Amino acid sequence: MNILVVDDEPAQRDLLAGYLKKQGHSVKTAGNGDEAIRLNSEDTFDLAILDLKMPGLDGVETMARMKKIDPTTYFIILTGYGTVESAVRAMKLGAYDYLNKPINLDELEIIINRIGEEKGLHQELDLLRSELNEFFPVESFVAESDEMKEILKIVNRVAKSNATVLLLGESGTGKEMIARLIHRLSPRRERRFIPISCAALPETLLESELFGYERGAFTGAEKRHYGKFELAHQGTLFLDEIGDLPLSTQVKLLRVLQDFTFERLGSNRPIKVDVRLLSATNQNLQKKIAQGKFREDLYYRLNVISIEIPPLRERRGDIQPLAEYFLKKFCQRSHKEIKGITPEALKRLVRYDWPGNIRELENVMERAVVLCTGGYITEKEIPLEWHTEQESGSLAQMEKSHIERVLRKTGWNLSESARILGIHRNTLRAKIKEYKIKKKV
Repeated sequence: MNILVVDDEPAQRDLLAGYLKKQGHSVKTAGNGDEAIRLNSEDTFDLAILDLKMPGLDGVETMARMKKIDPTTYFIILTGYGTVESAVRAMKLGAYDYLNKPINLDELEIIINRIGEEKGLHQELDLLRSELNEFFPVESFVAESDEMKEILKIVNRVAKSNATVLLLGESGTGKEMIARLIHRLSPRRERRFIPISCAALPETLLESELFGYERGAFTGAEKRHYGKFELAHQGTLFLDEIGDLPLSTQVKLLRVLQDFTFERLGSNRPIKVDVRLLSATNQNLQKKIAQGKFREDLYYRLNVISIEIPPLRERRGDIQPLAEYFLKKFCQRSHKEIKGITPEALKRLVRYDWPGNIRELENVMERAVVLCTGGYITEKEIPLEWHTEQESGSLAQMEKSHIERVLRKTGWNLSESARILGIHRNTLRAKIKEYKIKKKV
């Protein structure tokens, strides 16, 4: 850390500077406020330690002028007997902390370490905030179907609150995109969005990623590591694939959600954070609760508001605009000029059931752009092997298959199934009888 020590007493100034150099810091000194301001115009400092009482400019006035030169500098004010009120006033004007003379070096080290942590977090937040804006422009969110327009209405209302949200849906339906949209529409939009997959990491590593660890907490922990909760302070933390969270980690997460206080691994110092929690899963959590694989109390903590993202086959109105969006995206990336998709190719895309959902459609369009040699994406750029059951079967077989899928999804709720299918409940009953569809136990 680059530190400036400002004190009109040479012995005190040199003693403090010598101690800080032994701690590995780069240190410069000044005997008065004017000299400090001159040095600050030539160099940047992470921290300035200022004596409150000095001839000419006092510590508060020196701090005010240095802040105009570099507002990112942190300040510690040194005070003598009877000047605590002035030190408190200095903190109100922007000082980070104050210390009484004679200086307690252990206390000074604690404050400097805290400043180092905070400064590091701010720098990382600034960097990743710009990355987020590049990664997720709002224009890339496509929702033309009635089903997704209803989802967006809910998202718009939910985003303004701090409630925890559980996003449900098959893999590839865009749960993380919805989570990012909630963040972008929330009052926390200027802060960081931190995603983490609960299935991608082993149990021990997952805990250290969530809560962080201190140096020496375990073999290989050579330096302090900030966890996702800490990095997401005042922002949003997104726990993807929450259904894969180990039971032991579920217990620790539940404790954190009670008051958003936790401890890094290897430390007993509590850290309190302000975090909006979003989570997602493609699993049936209630079934996992019945199997003893997911805690019911954690489920209710996470499921204050739930949003189910329908699969692409149930919102076919989004297939064409999504395909056109991906076409434009991959044309720009590969520097190709493809005018569009032929009606025959588009018909194939719309009729396909997309078991991999949006992720599969994106891969398909990327492949089509790479293989296309003309001005339009045609049927030959769409492999025929995709079209198995749907294109080889009759219309009646396709209809029966679709009705069966909807009935399974709703747990054989006929009213809900009829609503999704866009038909009357009596018509649905007739179709079930006509196709001899049986409920599988």
